[in-house]
Amino acid sequence: MSEMKNRLTRSSITCFADEIADSLDRQIEVLQELGIKWIELRSADGINVSAFTPEYARTVKQKLDAAGIRVSAIGSPIGKINLADDFQPHMEKLTTVERLADIFETPYIRMFSFYLPENRTPENCRDEVLTRMEQMVTEAEKNRLVLLHENEKAIYGDTAPRCLDLMKQFAGEHFRCTFDFANFIECGQDTLEAYHMLQPYIAYVHIKDAVRETKEIVPAGQGDGKLSEIFTLLDRSGYDGFLSLEPHLANFSGLNSLEKDAVVRTENNTEKAFLIAYRALMQLLS
Repeated sequence: MSEMKNRLTRSSITCFADEIADSLDRQIEVLQELGIKWIELRSADGINVSAFTPEYARTVKQKLDAAGIRVSAIGSPIGKINLADDFQPHMEKLTTVERLADIFETPYIRMFSFYLPENRTPENCRDEVLTRMEQMVTEAEKNRLVLLHENEKAIYGDTAPRCLDLMKQFAGEHFRCTFDFANFIECGQDTLEAYHMLQPYIAYVHIKDAVRETKEIVPAGQGDGKLSEIFTLLDRSGYDGFLSLEPHLANFSGLNSLEKDAVVRTENNTEKAFLIAYRALMQLLS
């Protein structure tokens, strides 16, 4: 990779800074120390972004602006509910998140395709999932925003074929793919196979790795995600989007709300874990 012009440079690095600390001020301090100029905003001061008031959002924006940090995407929980849950309140939450995207001057909103009831197969849920997804994509189009579907485990779009199904249905200016290595591994999905299936639709990449046998999350390049190989392919394809560091190496405060049956990590020092993850990524890109 070092022999070719590398587009995957420091300027494309963003991150989930809430894995550094709850405190927004401390998040900003560490980002400045590392020279990271972007953040995928998921929470600040222990508040999930979807619960931000407009007033608080503007306060966060002012702090980020003063530090020279911009928001690459809203790391929202949209679509991360059970398919059996009432959908209308969730559409109202999407509207709230869209207003926040405007405040933070980003077109991107990370989202999911619903946890499936345990007594139903993905095939049996497909029509209902597509109906809901169509409503959300239509809403994003109306507001000229882009929904980035992440392949979270246990949702409809957790494997590459079902992600591809969603892309074939809705991909366009307002619906694209976030590619997450570790999530694919946790679903038993080969990441290289997933990359080749989804490459035309990838607009955003999450950086975390995992070991196939144990499902343990590990620093980039230390698992079975084939990150180096896929980075090379991304580079050759002309990819110029973000690489979003999402370490998941430590027991940060929001972990249990983000993962179903979250595995307890042995590391409790979130700043240390973030630095390990950051250095591993930079080594892969060097």
